[in-house]
Amino acid sequence: MTVPLESRRIVIAGASSLLGVDLKSLLEESRFAASDFRLVDEETVAGTLTEAGGEAAVIRPVEEDSFDKAWVVFFAGSSAFTRANLALAKHSGAIIIDLSGELAGQPEVAAWLPKLSDPSLKSAKLFAIPSASAEIIARLVVALSSLKPSAISGVVFQPVSAAGKPGIEELESQTGQLLSFQSIGKQVFDAQVAYSMLDRFGPSSKQSLSTSLASIRREVQALLPAGAKSPAVQLLHAPVFYGATVAASAFLDANAEASNIAKLCADVGFAFTDDSAAPSNVSSAGEMALQLAPPTVDPSTPGAFWFWAAADNLRLPASNAVKLAESLLS
Repeated sequence: MTVPLESRRIVIAGASSLLGVDLKSLLEESRFAASDFRLVDEETVAGTLTEAGGEAAVIRPVEEDSFDKAWVVFFAGSSAFTRANLALAKHSGAIIIDLSGELAGQPEVAAWLPKLSDPSLKSAKLFAIPSASAEIIARLVVALSSLKPSAISGVVFQPVSAAGKPGIEELESQTGQLLSFQSIGKQVFDAQVAYSMLDRFGPSSKQSLSTSLASIRREVQALLPAGAKSPAVQLLHAPVFYGATVAASAFLDANAEASNIAKLCADVGFAFTDDSAAPSNVSSAGEMALQLAPPTVDPSTPGAFWFWAAADNLRLPASNAVKLAESLLS
């Protein structure tokens, strides 16, 4: 017997995070709008008044019964929060959809993306939705696989929203302080993130680019089909608030044509922008598309092509998670 949508309990664990807020908003606009929502998060934000399904709701701390009778649990907070509460969520028997990066690459966890993942994966109970950056790189590798590239590499530019609201507030305050010739606060990143490109944060920072990079690499590997060329990936801090951007290169046959490469990229889900509107963290804000500029030839090396892509680092994975939940209904 099929359980009606309004009787399906949906738990958003990490509901106060930037990703959790976007996820809740999209769920309320989906087929799950009438579902029974339960919002849980860290102790520090418990008691926050919000709304869910058009009704007042309070974000609660995780307790023994937080996941009881849940149909699906979305983890949208930090990887540490997922790790601390995963066992309790699994005990409920619910389907678990992780957006925190914690479960990426783990055994029995199905990495899932629309049109890229095997439909048979829908029988799994544990799912990992990759970050927007990992999705860009993985789809690019899949698109180019038939051309047998000798090498693929990508540089990911990470916005401060990857560190949540505190990261956004620190970039905002540092920007104002620098313009006013004041000393800057470094509580979150232990480094000047305003007007700076970095490959690491300060030694006292709780945020780690190397940890984020390792997560992206696991996500990409989990998405690639057997035999696909593994890309080299680097991660840099970009002094922007939102948006994942990626610069990638691929070494192909010298006879490869840009028009054919563009078609392959479109077939795996990229949306091309024209010359007057290059992909950026601004153009991708609020969008659910993977924006890609037309591939360009590097004239110094035969067969070398450059790619520039952008996506909303919050809305895209949240949208993918909702699409997965909707597909599990059938």
